[in-house]
Amino acid sequence: MTCEVNALSRVFLELGPFTIYWYGVIIATGAYLGLWLAMRESQRLGLKKDIFVDLVVFAIPAAIICARIYYVIFEWDRYKNGSLIDILAIWEGGIAIHGALIGAVITALIFAKVRNISFWQLADIAAPSIILGQAIGRWGNFMNQEAHGYAVSEEFYNNYMQYLPDFIVQQMCIDGIMYHPTFLYESLWNILGFAFLLILRRFNPRRGELFLSYVIWYSFGRYFIEAMRTDSLYIIANLRTAQVISIVLIILAAGLIMYRRIKNKANVHYDGTKVKD
Repeated sequence: MTCEVNALSRVFLELGPFTIYWYGVIIATGAYLGLWLAMRESQRLGLKKDIFVDLVVFAIPAAIICARIYYVIFEWDRYKNGSLIDILAIWEGGIAIHGALIGAVITALIFAKVRNISFWQLADIAAPSIILGQAIGRWGNFMNQEAHGYAVSEEFYNNYMQYLPDFIVQQMCIDGIMYHPTFLYESLWNILGFAFLLILRRFNPRRGELFLSYVIWYSFGRYFIEAMRTDSLYIIANLRTAQVISIVLIILAAGLIMYRRIKNKANVHYDGTKVKD
């Protein structure tokens, strides 16, 4: 479907030679709110208030590096004949959330080991913060007009999309073509996931199962939304990397929940109380 381009500015603020983009502001806002929530919850559970501040000092750089490495690996044909600068040029775009999660989890595992803290406790506390940060972060993609879906048909526009706020519809008009706002679909899915995790947390599940539930929830939604995107990474041919990873993560997370229960490794509730036999 054709449309008239009327995009929002990507620039949040210009200070002389320095330019601050909406993408960075939105990502930073999501990260801050996530950290604030994790700090409040960790304090409520008796952990040191600043434990997550210490963790993110290491986790954020590791997440960014791994997100870039992950992207470059699956786009190697694009970078193999280039220079090292091309590979490092993260400011030109090219990171992947699954890579970021891998980096953050590895960092948390090491951090928990060094600090002698339960990794599962940290992961459970962080789970709602992570998915909230993802929900907010997708609006950074919106401002950049990226991570969108295929072109919208007139029928879809007339039946559904025209009822969205004008600023969303206008921003999805790219080079005169209207596209699916997949950023919005994923953001809404993640907001629902955030609410689900907060409700689940009130039932005091076994330790580790809040985080694993996050993995299952996010991966399930990402599998279907990924099928609509135009910027997917591919393993081979038409096999989308994010869809394969999503299936693997769902199986692993569900398997871990069952394994930990069968082997009596999930014998502590979220709040630290023992599970009664």
